[in-house]
Amino acid sequence: MLKIGILSDTHCTLIPQLFNFFKDVDELWHAGDIGNIETADALANFKPLRAVHGNIDDHVVRMQYPEDLFFHVEDVDVYMTHIGGYPGHYMPEVKYILEEKKPDLYICGHSHILKVIYDKKLNLLHINPGAAGNSGFHKQITFIRMVIDGKTFKDTEIFQLDRNSRSY
Repeated sequence: MLKIGILSDTHCTLIPQLFNFFKDVDELWHAGDIGNIETADALANFKPLRAVHGNIDDHVVRMQYPEDLFFHVEDVDVYMTHIGGYPGHYMPEVKYILEEKKPDLYICGHSHILKVIYDKKLNLLHINPGAAGNSGFHKQITFIRMVIDGKTFKDTEIFQLDRNSRSY
């Protein structure tokens, strides 16, 4: 059993609630647009971090974190990238990868829109955790924690905070 925290689009901002929400997870997975290496280091010093770079990340972040990440945890094959789309609207290159590699879990960011969708056609769970930072057009700061137990995804919880509340 593995408890994970999934986030994206921090854009150099780590709100204090993030650390409390993720205090009991085993790993953090960041789907890009980290913002800078200091943000990545702060996350990696808090919990083991798996991450990809996003379109706003500079060469320092890009040297440390790849564009695409494939890994296996519990009995689940995971594919993570920053820009990729969602079921029925995948980027062509991502759709090809999903059809070829057949992951069980596909994670991306970029849109700043929280989505958790099961893709029946490709037999995978798609997660976009939305935006964990304060930069962008989104109205809500969001991120996700969940448990992977064997091939089962369970105990999924969403953190959501009105960006304009300033309660962080």
